[in-house]
Amino acid sequence: MIEVSKKCIGCTKCVPVCPFAAINMIDKMAVMNEACTLCGVCVQVCPVQAITITREEASARDLSGFKGVWVYVELTETGDKTHAKKIKQVTFELLSSARRLADELGEDVCAVLLTDKNHNYEKELGAYGADKVYMVEHDELFEYNTDIFTTVIVSLVTRHKPSIMLYGATIQGRDLAPRVASSLYVGLTADCTALAIKDGLLLQSRPAFGGNIMADILAPKSRPQMSTVRPNVMKMNEPVLGRSALVVRESAKLDKSLRRVKVLERKISHDGGGMKIENAKIIVSGGRGMKSKEKFKQLDELSKLLGGVVGASRAAVDMGFKEKTHQVGQSGTTVSPKLYLSFGISGAVQHIVGMKASDVIVAVNKDASAPIFNVAKYGIVGDVHEILPKLIEALKKN
Repeated sequence: MIEVSKKCIGCTKCVPVCPFAAINMIDKMAVMNEACTLCGVCVQVCPVQAITITREEASARDLSGFKGVWVYVELTETGDKTHAKKIKQVTFELLSSARRLADELGEDVCAVLLTDKNHNYEKELGAYGADKVYMVEHDELFEYNTDIFTTVIVSLVTRHKPSIMLYGATIQGRDLAPRVASSLYVGLTADCTALAIKDGLLLQSRPAFGGNIMADILAPKSRPQMSTVRPNVMKMNEPVLGRSALVVRESAKLDKSLRRVKVLERKISHDGGGMKIENAKIIVSGGRGMKSKEKFKQLDELSKLLGGVVGASRAAVDMGFKEKTHQVGQSGTTVSPKLYLSFGISGAVQHIVGMKASDVIVAVNKDASAPIFNVAKYGIVGDVHEILPKLIEALKKN
């Protein structure tokens, strides 16, 4: 419920910022009409705090009308001259997971797309499982902005009432999801590594207590049930070519004054160091067992022979063997390559969380009881400093 108190001074600042033209001035007093979605923008701009929103307690809400599994579509710059954006891979991973969840619930998968210009995104989104695409096209959506994107998503959620909403645990997703959750007065489970349905509810699994345990979280009174999901942990379905999603176009009247943060300059930096670790198909990782920075360099040689990149455990990074950008694990990067080679890594929970989705894991460690062997498809118990040089020599011969 939204209320305007007698403190209203009739300044009209709330009128132009309302995305849905839901505010009229009557007798120098702001009055909300039926188009109001409780997005909260007017509360944000009111200089005298005359506007308040009271949301229902979770226990008092009727949750029966909340249906559908929504996925926030994150776009990223391509860097070419067309300035067109492409859909981030994590979106396809989330759609694949959402498809499985929605099929079990008997509901639709809906993608939420905010953009200044559509480049037939619905074809890609449909191929990966979306039934509908809620699309908002507006010039003010040319780049990500927390205030504007939150306003639009809150209004869409209020209007259409999804049961579940998923975001990538990226820089953008980690910024946007908490703002939306706070505005809607619902919970949010961050950095999930697994999702499932239990008794009709979203079962959200994530590392807890520094990664030493996995916590399963349910939100029986929260709608939508909201999660951010780490990239590279959900298996991506094969796209169904020719399958396109139904586009539902939503209108929004967005005012520039909503932007409390303004971007003065934008630069796209290109990493000259080669392929990023999160995109690699083959990763050769080393841990504390490599013993020194000089011996760790053998992994660089092996990765070049295999056409892969080098990864490292947190211990190896802390010891200065490799840069932080190469760290695999909960506090580093989550990866899911075709082949993951592990040398001298014992396999702490924090590391395993970041690489267990790899297709084939090969582990070399002298400790037969090392936890890394619990997730490895092939395990070699032995001294890494004897095995690694022989492997490099064999590859050079072939």
